[in-house]
Amino acid sequence: MRIRKLLRVRFVVYSFTEQEKIMAELTPMMQKYMETKEQYKDCILFYRLGDFYEMFFDDAIVASKELEIALTGKSCGLEERAPMCGIPYHAVETYLARLVSRGYKVAICEQVEDPKTAKGIVKREVTRVVTPGTNLNMQELDEGKNNYLMAIVCVGDHFGVSTADITTGDCFLTELDKPQKLLDEINKFVPAEIICNDAFFMSGIDTEDLKDRLRICIFPLDNWYFDDSLCKRTLREHFHVNTLEGLGIQDYDSGVIAAGALFQYLNETQKTALSHMASIRPYSADKFMLIDSSSRRNLELVETLREKQKRGSLLWVLDKTKTAMGARTLRGYVEQPLIDASEIRARLEAVEELTQRPMLRDEIREYLNPIYDLERLISRISYQSANPRDMVAFASSLAMIPYIRQVLQEFEAPVLKKIYEDMDPLEDVTDLIKRAIVDEPPLAQKDGGIIREGYHADVDKYRRSRTDGKKWLAELEAREKERTGIKTLKIKYSRVFGYALEVTNSFKDQVPDNYVRKQTLTNAERYICLLYTSDAADD
Repeated sequence: MRIRKLLRVRFVVYSFTEQEKIMAELTPMMQKYMETKEQYKDCILFYRLGDFYEMFFDDAIVASKELEIALTGKSCGLEERAPMCGIPYHAVETYLARLVSRGYKVAICEQVEDPKTAKGIVKREVTRVVTPGTNLNMQELDEGKNNYLMAIVCVGDHFGVSTADITTGDCFLTELDKPQKLLDEINKFVPAEIICNDAFFMSGIDTEDLKDRLRICIFPLDNWYFDDSLCKRTLREHFHVNTLEGLGIQDYDSGVIAAGALFQYLNETQKTALSHMASIRPYSADKFMLIDSSSRRNLELVETLREKQKRGSLLWVLDKTKTAMGARTLRGYVEQPLIDASEIRARLEAVEELTQRPMLRDEIREYLNPIYDLERLISRISYQSANPRDMVAFASSLAMIPYIRQVLQEFEAPVLKKIYEDMDPLEDVTDLIKRAIVDEPPLAQKDGGIIREGYHADVDKYRRSRTDGKKWLAELEAREKERTGIKTLKIKYSRVFGYALEVTNSFKDQVPDNYVRKQTLTNAERYICLLYTSDAADD
């Protein structure tokens, strides 16, 4: 059981020398695995090996139990085989969602070079860390509810709070001066995940109750995440501003620390530019009606007291929205009632006008009906994880905006007029997608047939070469015969070198300078020509 003792570090603490010795005994592949695992100790590591994501040691033991998959073993260089389990790469989203929903962090380690061309062990890197608050799986998320990640920093007797939903790009920050107010904010947003400093656990908040009752995952971060200068620099770099005054958050000292830690955490886990998170909104908790956690439960604002279901709640009665974005907005209105009289009156004026003009209202609802979840589609595009059908859905949704905008022009309420003025029809984006992508593309990019005929000359050329390959090669052969004057020139194929130009030895002296010898045969030579691609493109 030596290997398990080393890797679990539960009962025996080995000296550095002995750990080094055991690591040296591991196979080269397992050494690379352990190096990666060392960087992501708090995660289950999905390690890509061919067509499978493999897990080893404690990760395998946990994953096999949680996912109900077989636990096997793998030779690792030591006397005892390493515990191992695996999942097919094409089914990763299903298994990933199950682990994340149960509060685990999962680090996805991909092959970042082609195994066919790799020298030695294939290079692998962690491309993303998935946590409860950073889950992008639209099938697993409730479309009518935000999936919030909340960062909390306890500084003295104050709390800085920053809340974000990476699936929609929403981001907020605030400051609170009492533990009870913080608890009310947590109950208001009900984040899937909280990241915090160590002082948060000493603040008097019952973290075990948050975990058990609200099913919130709480992860403490190292102190360096909350360094004041680092947090400010992180925010300035992300939002491309020289000072925090440009964001309007300069007066939120602890809130800035929380927001900076949140974005630093997202940078560490997502490993991609979060370009869709283009703004951060400071707010005062006093702007909204203060509703304590007990009142929220008893009033059954968004879920019933007993069944914890939306059906039967106030939100269920009110929710007649047509889009997922509208459903989330309405939920926010119910959870955060306004207390400013002027804002309430402005919102009521808009509602009144919509009520008094039913034909225009119904026309807007008709245009809203076919619109997909644009906020989460934008996030998938930003993460470069959108598939071709996502892009078509995005374009068809954007196509409705000009019609909605035209109807909004008829209204007089200040709120509705502002929506009209701020609404960009995005006709250029819609036109680009419709020109570029076929109406009914395949689900996966690897299936091909995505780009519309006539959009890109090179794509059309390669598509024709695939469908009319023999004809294309025959034309190429005839063109080269005419160009070189070599009557016996042939295009031949081999498994080793692929397609090549074959010239018999009797015509070797007529071979042009741009031909590169690739293979020598008994009676002929085979050549390649790097100018074919550009020549063909010109033709």
